[in-house]
Amino acid sequence: MVGFILWLILLVLAWPLALVALLLYPIVWLVALPFRLIGVSVKGVLELVGAVIGLPARVLRGPKGFRK
Repeated sequence: MVGFILWLILLVLAWPLALVALLLYPIVWLVALPFRLIGVSVKGVLELVGAVIGLPARVLRGPKGFRK
């Protein structure tokens, strides 16, 4: 909603620039999509590595309900 309001303000102040932004937005989104997919993949791999490294400590700590 904020983005739309900002675009409306841009439309009032500089309508040619607002139309260019409206036309370029889908192209920029498509160009950025592979980088988003790579980011999600890298984040998942790093979380997996962190879980594997932290697993021995979690196993040695024992169950949560067993503490005194």
